[in-house]
Amino acid sequence: MKPPLRYQVIEFVKEKKATTDDEILEFLNESGACSINELNKCLMDLEILGSISVRWVAKEKRRVEFVDTPQEPVKYGEG
Repeated sequence: MKPPLRYQVIEFVKEKKATTDDEILEFLNESGACSINELNKCLMDLEILGSISVRWVAKEKRRVEFVDTPQEPVKYGEG
């Protein structure tokens, strides 16, 4: 049984510290089939959680970096 996609991605990025979305997709396809849509959703979830940072490098390429200390979630409407 393979681990969930989210954990595979976070462990790969944590190991590399910084990588591209193409390298992550290549790694995931070696261990099992994964579509770009599944990877995009996973990256978005992890970025919202504050575990990774995603930045555009080129038109079709993104840089994914591991965030050592997750930031506090923003609380709207409190004041």
